[in-house]
Amino acid sequence: MKVDYIIVGFGLSGLSIAEHLDNIGKTFMVYDSPLYSSSRVAGGVFNPVVLKRFTAPWNIEAFVDKAIPFYKNLAIKLGDENLVIDQPVLRRFNSIEEQNKWFEACDKPILKSFLSDVLWNYKENELNVPFKLGEVTNTGRIDLNNLLDSYILSLAQRNTYKKEKFQYDELERDSNSIKYKGVESSHLIFAEGHKVVENPYFNHLPVLGNKGEYIVIKSPKLKMNFIFKSSVFIIPLGNHMYKVGATFDRDDKSLNTTTKAQEEIKEKLSKVLNAEYEIMDQVAGIRPTVGDRKPIIGRHFEFSNLYVFNGMGSRGILTAPLSAQWLIDFIEFEKQINPLVDVARFYKKPV
Repeated sequence: MKVDYIIVGFGLSGLSIAEHLDNIGKTFMVYDSPLYSSSRVAGGVFNPVVLKRFTAPWNIEAFVDKAIPFYKNLAIKLGDENLVIDQPVLRRFNSIEEQNKWFEACDKPILKSFLSDVLWNYKENELNVPFKLGEVTNTGRIDLNNLLDSYILSLAQRNTYKKEKFQYDELERDSNSIKYKGVESSHLIFAEGHKVVENPYFNHLPVLGNKGEYIVIKSPKLKMNFIFKSSVFIIPLGNHMYKVGATFDRDDKSLNTTTKAQEEIKEKLSKVLNAEYEIMDQVAGIRPTVGDRKPIIGRHFEFSNLYVFNGMGSRGILTAPLSAQWLIDFIEFEKQINPLVDVARFYKKPV
């Protein structure tokens, strides 16, 4: 079987690559081990602002302009517009001083389109809200598991998806082609997230695993049609269910849920939630983060038909679609990758 590309990994990164290739008529085969996808356990919130300090991440306007239409068009293509839910993110203020800093941030040009200067009054008893709430716009939630499952189903129907762990020692390559288990391609893109540490071609990259855990709670008395942000996110899932988190752990690289993380989330939740709740589930994943908080995309320094697409971090929902376009434009149309995200920034010798 011949294809243009092999894609290894299928979280949001792999999906973004596949969709861009599909849109330009390129063929591909996906190899995926869903057990390792941090996208499967993420909160699914797309939020363009760092709400701890009221700042804008690097290149966020361009990422938002690409990502939101990308997912909405994808939902239409997959026949389920409920995969993408527009929902405001409301930030709880801990003091009048913090509220005033919000207004200062609203005046910054890069944040004007993301922060509303009209505050919300929340008068219900279920949440502890001592001051007003700040609204972030261009926000919402993606039903990540259903999105990935729907896309995988469409790939499986075309025989372009294999649910199996990629075996690096079975990869055959030369300067012109790549062969893997009977599939021949011109290019191979690794979009493996934190599992890149096991990749013999790219395990030298400084992808830092950052473990995050969420709990899923049921609280019939809590009625929210918005995403609530305090020291944790409270994300409505429907049917009185809410996802709460996440934690950050740089040391633990296992996918096991922990009592420590649950207690941390419960302690933070106790400060803002007055309604009774029941814990229904707990999930854990490893975010692929980079020290400079920018994606890592580009060509291997020695093997010209191997590429990496990684480091999307905690805002992977927003960064992945445009970053995928940058990589495909580089491979197909020889458009230069921004040096700030090019994998070559970690090579001692030029690519």
